[in-house]
Amino acid sequence: MISSITYENSLEFAQKMDTSDPLRQFRNHFHIPLIHDKKAIYLCGNSLGLQPKAARDTVEQEMLHWQTLAVEGHFLGKQPWLTYHKQFRPLLSNLTGALSHEVVAMNNLTTNLHLMMISFYQPTSDRYRIIMEAGAFPSDQYAVESQVRFHGFDPSDAIIEIKPREGEHTLRTEDIIQAITNPENKPALVLFGGVNYYTGQVFDMQAISKTAHEAGAYVGFDLAHAIGNVSLHLHDWGADFAVWCSYKYLNSSPGGVSGAFVHERHASNPELPRLAGWWGYDEATRFQMKKGFIPQHGADGWQLANAPILLMAVHLASLDIFQEAGLENLRQKSILLTGYLEFLIQNDPILNQTLHIITPSNPEERGCQLSMLTTTNGKGIFDKITEAGVIGDWREPNVIRLSPVPLYNSFEDIYRCGEILSRCVREITTI
Repeated sequence: MISSITYENSLEFAQKMDTSDPLRQFRNHFHIPLIHDKKAIYLCGNSLGLQPKAARDTVEQEMLHWQTLAVEGHFLGKQPWLTYHKQFRPLLSNLTGALSHEVVAMNNLTTNLHLMMISFYQPTSDRYRIIMEAGAFPSDQYAVESQVRFHGFDPSDAIIEIKPREGEHTLRTEDIIQAITNPENKPALVLFGGVNYYTGQVFDMQAISKTAHEAGAYVGFDLAHAIGNVSLHLHDWGADFAVWCSYKYLNSSPGGVSGAFVHERHASNPELPRLAGWWGYDEATRFQMKKGFIPQHGADGWQLANAPILLMAVHLASLDIFQEAGLENLRQKSILLTGYLEFLIQNDPILNQTLHIITPSNPEERGCQLSMLTTTNGKGIFDKITEAGVIGDWREPNVIRLSPVPLYNSFEDIYRCGEILSRCVREITTI
């Protein structure tokens, strides 16, 4: 736990915090974009993480293997391509709180979500509903809609979306629990984000998992905004599956290789429905090229095709940084950074009137993102802060999202962001 800290709205305070920050050197591991020839204040890791400086070398190494070894690169070289994906097991298990055979790096997020739903959405005429958060990321909504239709059900009946209460912006856990346990709903699957992309709310995944299983449903999570951001304990929570992307907090390139978790209780169940591919076939006999799919043990059995090595090389460069820094250390810094941004906004009278933070104030219920509902010309404010050097994210109709990422953001970043926000809001409101 972090001891209490008294924030100050001063450059001296921010620089003092940076000087005493044991993780400050990790900022130097990343390329920071420029605006007007100056390093930007990059607070958009919730959309795309920065490029690790080591990424170019890790990709170049595999390019060299391809150049000098060609097809033999599958079996020779520093890290043969045939087993390249295996080195991600301990790295991803640390980030997700999983056993090493419960995680695999593969595909992209929506592909993985469809693969998992083939296995874990098994509707019957009596139990066919999916319970999810209202306002989930559209890709999840589309995937769920299409899966429901594929099984012959009407999305308007089969999908139950849980909305915040009137006048509120985030979901209460008791409302989620009530929807799952409502005997009229009888869910086949409960599917939630780990962190809601719009509000930044962290859901109680342990409570959701427990309640879903007690209600007779499978449970899965989209961790796109959670992995590399908040502490996860998927194995202990008992989730059946989870999926994630790697290009946000995991800094693994635009469209970078994603991942999936499958709980070990499903690891040796060859009867579980799934879409199969050669790369998921039993490794010991794969090259016998026989008919009849025999899945590998664990999450590897959901693989379809051989690994995209160049994308995985970038992924490895970033995950090595997480391994060195330690997620719990990063989480502690994240709480302080996000708390500092919250302090600067709430203690500026003009900002406090103009920017209404809709992300939960409890650090346990949020990651490093603050979503702010704008009350006056929000798009104008956003455009002004961008021009002034702050790269954040605008979401229609009136929300600015800023994400202080502990790997590469500093307290001075946050202080200067506060200065820019204050100046730009005052300029906008006096026009």
